[in-house]
Order: sequence, then structure tokens, then C-alpha cells
Amino acid sequence: MGTFFHAITLIGPDGGRLTVDALVDTGASFTSMSEGILRGSGVQPVRQVRLRLADGSFHIQSLGETVAEIDGESVQTLVVFGPEGSPATIGAYTLEGLLLGVDPVEKRLVPLEGWWA
Repeated sequence: MGTFFHAITLIGPDGGRLTVDALVDTGASFTSMSEGILRGSGVQPVRQVRLRLADGSFHIQSLGETVAEIDGESVQTLVVFGPEGSPATIGAYTLEGLLLGVDPVEKRLVPLEGWWA
């Protein structure tokens, strides 16, 4: 699948909004932004999680909660506090919360239907 970017807006606890173009990464569990961006938006870490990188190594990263908005829809989501200078990514947890899937041919996000058991 090719890579592409899409706009995501983070809405901080004080209502401040920050929009960035982020890499859509369905292989990432969580959306990720640099620590400075998240803290500047008022997002605070709520716990530490162990995450595996593509090279097989593990890292302990801070995880926070915020509201994410994509294409006019918003959801409370989890975000990883990435290292300074790291690219912003939109991960699977946020995409699933917004019922969005990936069209790899057109390189765009598409609405999905949810499942109810």
C-alpha cells in the first residue's frame, strides 16, 4: 500500500485546535505527535505503554487522551507522545473510532460501516 497524508485536528482540553497533515499509518496502533505539539495543545500523559517498532525493538512511550477531528467528525482518542521532530501519524485506533478505512488505490480515507454484535 502506498503512503499518503491527511489532515487531522487535535482539540485540546481548553478547546484550542491544532491541524496538521499526518501520515496515515494503519500499521500503527495509535495516532502519534511530537511531545511538544501534544503538550502545547494541553494534552497530558495518562500512562506509559510498551510499543514495538518496525525494526522489532520496543520503546516505552507516554500515552495521552485528546479529541481528534477528521473531515468534520470527532472522537476521543489515544495519542502517543513521540520524540521531537517525529512525523505526525494517524493510527488505527483513531481511524476505527471515526469509522474510517483506507482506499490504497486512491490514497484517501473512506467511511466504513461499524459492526454490532
